[in-house]
Amino acid sequence: MRNQHSLSLHGRRAFLNPGQLALVAGALFVGQTLAAAPEVSPRLPAQGPLRVHPTNPRYFTDDGRRAVYLTGAHTWDNLQDMGETDPPPTFDFNAYLDFLVKHDHNFIRLWRWELLSWDTSANDKKSAKQLVTAPHPWARTGPGQALDGKPRFDLNQFNDAYFQRLRSRVDAARARGIYVAVMLFEGWGVQHVTDAWKAHPFHPDNNVNNLNGDADGDGNGLEVHTLRVPAATKFQEAYVRKVIDTVNDLDNVLYEIANESGAYSTEWQEHFIRFIHDYEKTKPKQHPVGMTFQYARDPKQRGANANLLKSSADWISPNPDAGEFNYRNNPPPAEGRKVILTDTDHLWGIGGDVAWVWKSFFRGLNPLFMDPYKQEVLQGGADSKWEPVRRAMGVTRRLAERVNLAAMTPRGELASAGYCLADPGNEYLVYAPDEVEVNLNLADAPGVYQVAWVHPIEGRTVATSSTSGGAARTFTAPLDSGAILHLKRESKQNP
Repeated sequence: MRNQHSLSLHGRRAFLNPGQLALVAGALFVGQTLAAAPEVSPRLPAQGPLRVHPTNPRYFTDDGRRAVYLTGAHTWDNLQDMGETDPPPTFDFNAYLDFLVKHDHNFIRLWRWELLSWDTSANDKKSAKQLVTAPHPWARTGPGQALDGKPRFDLNQFNDAYFQRLRSRVDAARARGIYVAVMLFEGWGVQHVTDAWKAHPFHPDNNVNNLNGDADGDGNGLEVHTLRVPAATKFQEAYVRKVIDTVNDLDNVLYEIANESGAYSTEWQEHFIRFIHDYEKTKPKQHPVGMTFQYARDPKQRGANANLLKSSADWISPNPDAGEFNYRNNPPPAEGRKVILTDTDHLWGIGGDVAWVWKSFFRGLNPLFMDPYKQEVLQGGADSKWEPVRRAMGVTRRLAERVNLAAMTPRGELASAGYCLADPGNEYLVYAPDEVEVNLNLADAPGVYQVAWVHPIEGRTVATSSTSGGAARTFTAPLDSGAILHLKRESKQNP
């Protein structure tokens, strides 16, 4: 299933990344717009594991040349099922992939739940649903009953059904051109869900291995995300090896150490970043490892974005930050120290709007959306509220593959509104969220440039007359305010 979308053409030529092939015969101008054209960026499986781009480290690459921009909608029950029944209803993963492809997304986080159950009042005090989560990585063999009345876990035996599901879902996403961040651990629930520790496999009453992850006996068990319990770390290492063994041969894999474990987890997360990198050196393929925002119930234990930036992770997801630049309203330009996947999960929970998507894109970031998808587990308000966000993310992905993104960097000083991606002298993208007129400084960029505008939600493209460089220029959008301006220098070979 594939969306058709408009394509800005110069004569009969499309803007393509190096090595990208596209058939554009039959695309005709209709006034100043284009009739439906064949897909510019076919949804092909990954061509190799991602690695940080060698010359533009704001992005990944799979071939050392083209930039791979990531954007997509993730939802809580896309790996383990969650529901009020036991067992919970099975998540329709194929329908979810259809949803992602329909919106032209190419990335998901595949959520891991450590807890056996989830009290939704931790997320919304007005709700009081108790959700069961399944399956889990270890076999429930007994002897003896766990606190939920089922057989205890044997942490020396893996649950094959869990890892078969993990592989099949990552592989199914690969076939649809979607990258997957495999979440290894989950720290928010351990801190916030009522009686969370009693629902954890490392609680001594829930396993047959005499493991107690609550080293200080305070009933919270946060030590499972530290190195304070060596026996727990050993079981975790065996689990991580099993995950890597399960998906190492797949090219569309990234790893995320933990969702929102506090600053107390820094040393533990660094241990597992090194552990994954070292273990994958013995395997055919190596994949990027990420560290995401360290949220904590205790404000004194909350991490800072500086922790993420100085970590050994390949990619990070920050929290909002305060001040002139913040990842909600005015994202700081990516410097290339890390690939930054800016995620609404760590900025609002469920939140964001179309302007946030485009501002993130224009600052060299990779925007992700925590999606209430079908409202079955996550409650996020009317679905119509989020549809423009999903569609805008898809437009950014298509645009990213139309331009030579690998050569473009945030150059906000060139544009009146401060949002500009540019390969100076060759190609420019400009966003003015609240303006119809756009000012762009081309003083140091002589030559003739083709001009087009892109609708931020529909992806509709309108081509206008060319312009010359060598001076500052003002452009008036033929679309509503918030349109994206695209300038591409004409080749001498263009007719």
